[in-house]
Amino acid sequence: MRPGFANVSRPYLMGVWIMSVFSARRALIVVVAALGLGLANPAAAIDDYAEPGTPSAAAMGVDMLLVRPVSLAATAVGTGLFVVSLPFSLLGMNTGDAADRLVVEPGKYTFVRPLGNFQASSPER
Repeated sequence: MRPGFANVSRPYLMGVWIMSVFSARRALIVVVAALGLGLANPAAAIDDYAEPGTPSAAAMGVDMLLVRPVSLAATAVGTGLFVVSLPFSLLGMNTGDAADRLVVEPGKYTFVRPLGNFQASSPER
């Protein structure tokens, strides 16, 4: 044991304390949290200079990280539902309406709508 570290068992390699896996994870969590909090404030300051009517950086981030993946999944589910309902749509002669509602609208919401602009998502009829 080294002096000053009584009753504490820590691994040493050539006189240097080696961080345990638990301590390394804790340090990584603290560093990531500090960087995340430090980078969030400048993004809010940049939004103050944006033109009115343009989406904020936060809205674009939420759109990119949360809304787009969910709407992509909705497009895939809608396509699957359209394929399943296709025989019934053909019998009812409303294949175009089913395709528009289940495939085209979620697809436009996912791929055509500008990033962060949630107002452009409403279907035009």
